[in-house]
Amino acid sequence: MLKISGFANLPPMTRTRKPAAPAAPAPQTPPPAEPARRPRGRPRKTALEIDDGNRRRALMDCAAELFLTQGYAATSVRDIAAAVGMHSGSPFYFFKSKSDLLHAVMHEGMLQAELSQQQAMQALAPDTPIAERLRTLIRHHFEVLLGPRSGFIPVMLYEWRSLTAVQRNDVSGIKDRYEAVWAPVLEQLHAQGALQADPGVARLYIFGALHWAVQWFSPRKGMTLDQLSDQAMALFIRKD
Repeated sequence: MLKISGFANLPPMTRTRKPAAPAAPAPQTPPPAEPARRPRGRPRKTALEIDDGNRRRALMDCAAELFLTQGYAATSVRDIAAAVGMHSGSPFYFFKSKSDLLHAVMHEGMLQAELSQQQAMQALAPDTPIAERLRTLIRHHFEVLLGPRSGFIPVMLYEWRSLTAVQRNDVSGIKDRYEAVWAPVLEQLHAQGALQADPGVARLYIFGALHWAVQWFSPRKGMTLDQLSDQAMALFIRKD
């Protein structure tokens, strides 16, 4: 048999193993995410909430106008809805009844008047003369009576008895707080001799006179609210 020379002297073949690939590192668990921080203050209103607020405000404004021009008893919820451009049942999404709508007109009107009066008085310097404080109160009250958001005042004057007893008590509480700010001012003026009448009686006379301006005042007649306030001061307060 023919022998192939050389193969006999070859070392036996061995299978070399490739080095094992390093094991992949175990996946690391990410640290837990920190909870999102809540923004400070009141949360922002959504677009839907803003739209609902605008429609509610529109209902109250139109209701105040219709209650004044037609009377509460003669005004229906359908009338109010039509004036706003809503379906006849839509106002009940915001108010349970026509009575609740009337109450809201007066309640929120008085709350806004109370807030704006507080802001007007806080804007005065601590050493503001007491007579100027009264003028500030009168000027602000004319703004409430005759300004752009004055629709609730005539409704209060003419439709007060249309409220329920509970509703009247609620609005009366706000009205009493509003008028209470006037008491110390009138008392100081009385003590100085600038106010001749009893402060309690004077307050009733002053509010009665100011409220009557709703009947006759018109800016088209040439008098501003500032001038009207000066005339009121000349009527009520005695100058040395």
